[in-house]
Amino acid sequence: MKALTGEKLEQEKQRLFEMTAYEREYADRALICGLDEAGRGPFAGPVVAGAVILPKDCEILRLNDSKKLSEKVREELFLEIKEKAYDYAVGIVPAQRIDEINILQATFEAMRQALNQLHEKPDILLNDALIIPEVEIKQVKIIKGDAKSVSIAAASIMAKVTRDHIMLEMAEKYPGYGFEKHKGYGTPQHIEALKRLGPTEIHRRSFIHKYV
Repeated sequence: MKALTGEKLEQEKQRLFEMTAYEREYADRALICGLDEAGRGPFAGPVVAGAVILPKDCEILRLNDSKKLSEKVREELFLEIKEKAYDYAVGIVPAQRIDEINILQATFEAMRQALNQLHEKPDILLNDALIIPEVEIKQVKIIKGDAKSVSIAAASIMAKVTRDHIMLEMAEKYPGYGFEKHKGYGTPQHIEALKRLGPTEIHRRSFIHKYV
């Protein structure tokens, strides 16, 4: 990652400071955990949730909503988050389960999985636009939280990159669908392949019934 210097570095530090507003608001809580998901919309593959607890003094430049970052920057930040985080985990819920319980419930399940895999129980959760049922920890729902909280942004990147890696593996297992490009989303290329080749075991039947 190209190093920032001078005015650009100061601007980036100011942007990151603004993204710690919620972390500063709840600074009395020892372990603040950000939660976010990736993959609610695709026709194929799992929904993945990330949970990240960053140290209080942690600085990760360019941390942002994963959708606003290039794949290269996401991959670099993914490694940096894993190196600097106090704790992190991911939860993964497959297509079959999504079909059984619906995508919203599967998202909640992935988030609970991620929380349960952390080494320590957080004191507060900062969530991107959701309140998770069956979780006793205090939760704060933040609309567009992945662009407003460093903790949620880190969780967003953990979820997105983990899911992308899974879909690259699925591209090798199921050639011809283009998973390496669209990551399971319903692009024209994916729909055409679906009609031509039929669904795989990683396709969400509840999402593709119009096409097969």
